[in-house]
Amino acid sequence: MNTRFTSWLGKASLMFAAALVSMSVAAQDFRIGFVSTDRIFREANIAKAAQTKLEQEFSRREKDLQNLAQQLKTASEKFEREAPTLAESQRVVRQRQLINQDQEFQRKQREFQEDLNLRKNEELQAVLERANRVIKQIAEAEKYDLVIQEAVYINPRHDITDKVLAGLNAAR
Repeated sequence: MNTRFTSWLGKASLMFAAALVSMSVAAQDFRIGFVSTDRIFREANIAKAAQTKLEQEFSRREKDLQNLAQQLKTASEKFEREAPTLAESQRVVRQRQLINQDQEFQRKQREFQEDLNLRKNEELQAVLERANRVIKQIAEAEKYDLVIQEAVYINPRHDITDKVLAGLNAAR
């Protein structure tokens, strides 16, 4: 029985060693790539064009909001200066007007921010979709088994962001 156990142990050890060797060979053939989406959003020409488009689309509304904020500030300062000399009824009316103006400003500011965020997400989604197509082309052409876009740490030799940026910028 002891020799049978030793023989079985030897075979098991041999099989284990063979499995380790085959895993090692398979691991050497496994190619991983990493793409920094932050860099894509900052550096790709289509991302820069999207940012410019958004700035143009929302610049007038932003300027209108700034003007409205300045008008509110001026009216508030004027009220503060004149409040001590106003009759109680006038002071209450002007205070209500300021409160209404402030509420209107806050509402417009919220709407602006919501619209801007919605459009920004739409534009970033379009950039991401194009980037993903380029990533897939690179992965297929260069035989990557896995390409990830988020990681806590990545060895720089696996970073293919420059290739993706070049592909995106050339496609335009």
